[in-house]
Amino acid sequence: MRILLLFSIFVLIQPSASAQNNSTYSLIIVANTDDVHLTFTQREVRNLFMGRVSKIQLEPVALPPESPIRVLFNTKVVGLTEARIQSYWAQMRFSGRNRPPRELSDVEAVLRFIQQHKNTVAYLPAGIEIPQELTVIYRSN
Repeated sequence: MRILLLFSIFVLIQPSASAQNNSTYSLIIVANTDDVHLTFTQREVRNLFMGRVSKIQLEPVALPPESPIRVLFNTKVVGLTEARIQSYWAQMRFSGRNRPPRELSDVEAVLRFIQQHKNTVAYLPAGIEIPQELTVIYRSN
């Protein structure tokens, strides 16, 4: 009986602790663009990373699927699971309509790449130091 009671308490506490941890992580979307005043809405960022029409032509860059930053981006900004996103991109590739964003190995590689390539965009953890030549176009909370 005690074990059942402890298990019930653990199950009830676990989701709220998990939600609190998720709220402490934030993302920024950073672009290498000449327009330092450029801002995007969440929907515009989602459309950009899902290969849809965008108000400005930017090449999105992503982290690998196993990256916790990517999982956070998928959850907070795109609103889909990695499996759903992979399925979407498989359909796009198969039909020849579009290709998924370029993937780089880690945050440092992504940051170096967008610094060196004009008109690129990427998601990064909010606490990271951003070089002056890059523009933050969206912040998730």
